[in-house]
Amino acid sequence: MKTPIIIALVLTGFSTSMAQFGTANHDVTVQVATITVLQVSAGSVTLNIASSSAVAGQDIMSVSDQSTSLLWGTNSSSQKITINSSLVAPTFTLKALALNPTQGLSAAEATLNSTPVDFLLNIGRSLGSCSIQYTGMALASQGTGTDSHTITFTIQTQ
Repeated sequence: MKTPIIIALVLTGFSTSMAQFGTANHDVTVQVATITVLQVSAGSVTLNIASSSAVAGQDIMSVSDQSTSLLWGTNSSSQKITINSSLVAPTFTLKALALNPTQGLSAAEATLNSTPVDFLLNIGRSLGSCSIQYTGMALASQGTGTDSHTITFTIQTQ
């Protein structure tokens, strides 16, 4: 007689646990890292100061190019873009200016050397682009020669 009672208790306990629903949980974290992406649209730029770009009677000669553009993306606020050259003390003057930025403000035209200077200000969290105007300048008294620059753009906190 003891056997039927044990079976009844086991069946009762089993049917009660089958009627209960279980729950479980865990944490999921989405983490977004700082994103700063820069791309220059064109390859090499050559600024050739030749007799066609010189004005008779003036010592300074210059030539400009606007064929290059800069594209950027950042998800951080209070950002700016700086520009610098690989040359510490170039023989001839190279200037750069951001034209028609879709985000932020163009800084003043920058004379380039190895010290970073502001190029675009207040770009904030954005995707944007601008044309780059490079201007090469030389004095007739400087003679001839070539300066080869590697230009670096950097997104950083303003």
